[in-house]
Amino acid sequence: MGMKSPRRRESWGSRTGLILAMAGGAIGLGNFLRFPVQAAENGGGAFMIPYIIAFFLIGIPLMWIEWSIGRYGGARGHGTAPAIFSLFWKSPVSRLIGVLGLWIPLVVVIYYIYIESWTLGYSIHFLLGTSPELAAGANNPEEFLKPYSSFLGTYIGAGNGDLLSPSVMAYFAFIATLVINLIILLRGVSRGIEAFVKFALPALFIMAIILFIRVLTLDTPSGNAIEGLNFLWTPDFNALKNPGVWVAAAGQIFFTLSLGFGSMIVYSSYLRADQDITLNGLTSATINETAEVILGGSIAIPAAVAFFGIAGAVSIAQSGAFNLGFVSLPAIFASMPAGQFLGFLWFFLLFFAGLTSSLFLTQTIIAFFEDDFGISRTKSVLITMGIIGISVLMVVFVNQTLDEWDFWAGTIGIVFFGLMEVVIFMWVFGGEKAWAEINRDGTIRIPRFFYYILRYITPLFMLILLGWWGIELLPEELEKTGWTIWVARAYLVLLFIVLAILVFMADRRRKNKENES
Repeated sequence: MGMKSPRRRESWGSRTGLILAMAGGAIGLGNFLRFPVQAAENGGGAFMIPYIIAFFLIGIPLMWIEWSIGRYGGARGHGTAPAIFSLFWKSPVSRLIGVLGLWIPLVVVIYYIYIESWTLGYSIHFLLGTSPELAAGANNPEEFLKPYSSFLGTYIGAGNGDLLSPSVMAYFAFIATLVINLIILLRGVSRGIEAFVKFALPALFIMAIILFIRVLTLDTPSGNAIEGLNFLWTPDFNALKNPGVWVAAAGQIFFTLSLGFGSMIVYSSYLRADQDITLNGLTSATINETAEVILGGSIAIPAAVAFFGIAGAVSIAQSGAFNLGFVSLPAIFASMPAGQFLGFLWFFLLFFAGLTSSLFLTQTIIAFFEDDFGISRTKSVLITMGIIGISVLMVVFVNQTLDEWDFWAGTIGIVFFGLMEVVIFMWVFGGEKAWAEINRDGTIRIPRFFYYILRYITPLFMLILLGWWGIELLPEELEKTGWTIWVARAYLVLLFIVLAILVFMADRRRKNKENES
């Protein structure tokens, strides 16, 4: 008998919608919170040199690979990593590796959607005028920021204990965020995600530009925003001798382009079989980089420099992205004329950025239930959101869960899975076949030297990144103890086992159907 034609899959409504959806999936909280922190911590302008190099040696090549893998699988009726990897490598090992392409986005979206809800809650506080009052007569950064530092602790219910007790607003904003995600996802890929992103991305850029213009005019006795921009764009070449700067830059590329999550594969599986990926992939990556470098790098750090000077801004950045985004920036905006509106705008900007990314990650699991089990869109969405809603209770109530999950899935996991993507596509499937697939029906022809980057340089870069983290981060992580740490790790293992069982159940279901036909 001939090969059974694959089930018809939904496709993107337009080329513009495709590019915006892909870019929107990549644009997230990391663009406006993590990037400025990484840049400030790693030498300002010096960080941009390895960052740009990593963009060309890891970002663009891996983007093309993920788009190619997704389009190849989508043309054959598959939309998730386990099923598509089995097309390239007929081995149970490929499916087991592919499980990471479900596990990583599921774990990340569970805690990401909760952080996303913080931005909604904070924006409501600013809109209603219930954000903290600044300390009168504060004459140092610690006193100036204390009201917002305390406010964040109260909001998420942080204390000295192992359990958290969030505020009423935290519960309300989280439920509202879940409902908003649910409504958009129920409408499907084209009418839901694509339609929302077409509205959300332009709105996000408009809000960011308004904030950028306001920040640019800041001038205080401590400094001004132009000094902050100079810091970000004036290289300290001595910092380039530090391997940690190169590792940080390469790591940021994964975060900013949402590579190694498995979600880009799912999104690109909705491409038509003859749809271009060379120019479209490059365009969506460029939109994301514009949002990150031009806008993300021009709000947080310049504002912090204007109020606290370069040394103070670097100190704040070193204390973490949450401290920069949820403590320093709202305090700075609150001290300006029209501060309530600016604070609202900042957090609503973050909410839109977070929402486009949570939709991007959640669609990965929805597609798995739709494609591999034949479950309807509505039921797949409800099952997925139910899993997220139950699992997030760990993040909401058990201290240290967020950090633990972010390390294993959102740091180590994405780079390891990205490496596996390159190995399976460029080596197991075959370099020449992979190269032909990438360029097939392309609007532009990729220069041949990128073939060697894809096959050799990109995986080598990722191996170095994993090796460095294994030496620098892993020992410190494994030294952590306490029941909350072990419960968080056990839940991660449980999620992986459950997903692996479902993947092999789906594989058996597919084989039984093939035998019946």
